[in-house]
Amino acid sequence: MEKGRILSGNRPTGQLHLGNLVGALTNWVKLQEEFECFYMVADFHALMSEYEDASGIAKYSREMVADWVACGLDPEQSTLFVQSHIPAHAELHLIFSTITGVPRLERVPTYKEQLQEVKDRDLTTYAFLGYPVLQAADILIYRADTVPVGDDQLPHLELTREIARRFNRLFGNVFPEPVAKLTQSSRLLGLDRRKMSNSYDNFIALADPREVVREKVLSMVTDPQRKTLKDPGRPDYCNVHSYYEAFASDEAADVARKCRAALWGCTECKARLAERLNVFLDPIRAKRSELLQDPDHINQILDKGRRRASTIADETMELVHQALGF
Repeated sequence: MEKGRILSGNRPTGQLHLGNLVGALTNWVKLQEEFECFYMVADFHALMSEYEDASGIAKYSREMVADWVACGLDPEQSTLFVQSHIPAHAELHLIFSTITGVPRLERVPTYKEQLQEVKDRDLTTYAFLGYPVLQAADILIYRADTVPVGDDQLPHLELTREIARRFNRLFGNVFPEPVAKLTQSSRLLGLDRRKMSNSYDNFIALADPREVVREKVLSMVTDPQRKTLKDPGRPDYCNVHSYYEAFASDEAADVARKCRAALWGCTECKARLAERLNVFLDPIRAKRSELLQDPDHINQILDKGRRRASTIADETMELVHQALGF
């Protein structure tokens, strides 16, 4: 039976962190066995929000690829590539923009949310409004039939399906309507219990050295009702316990028991977590460092990915041009 095809990606706007690992990367590694996977460094998407200072995008792009491989993505199994290396993304984006209404884009929930939440940069740009149209082009240029998403990304995927339907109705049947593969991974909160984000500086990066990991874990917000060692804790509420569940599940039940019974303090609990996290991250950091010290190897990975991706993208654009009568 022929494998389905997946497209997913990350924006290179900062260091990859444990939230990225739990929320996407771990799932991506598993999907390699089941699907033909295309994983994209979304540098055009990064530019849409970081256009006032794009100096870090290239650096973070290369580090992202090193993190991906260090976490288990296999360049022989999956196509790893940089979005801007495939010009067809931009061309298809332009074509799709001609059949997508502005009012429809203004109704995308994440667009409204970002305009309200992001105060340190101007997102009232043509490009940011059209972000979901470029996303549709990213998916459909590879005629991907499946997209791994969380619940919050379903509106974006539905717009992609609408664009595919409209193009097919107007010009001929070129694109599949991709379906969602809902990810079941848990969402890891940041050190301060807010959403984990580079913008909030509340994350543990995959590349953080051992001592930095320890310092960050010791700074984590815990249960505010546990004010003294004698007070029983609430592990279901405590952010530290959710990290045990994600990275040291064999200890999670015992940690919860000792917390509820006030058998140990938060400092001891966090110190133990820091050690477990460092043991987990040690091989990732070592592999990442090895890759970044060999830039030719990363170039080879990306060149191979560019050639694979270009082959499919060029085939798609030939179908598009035929459909348009160009």
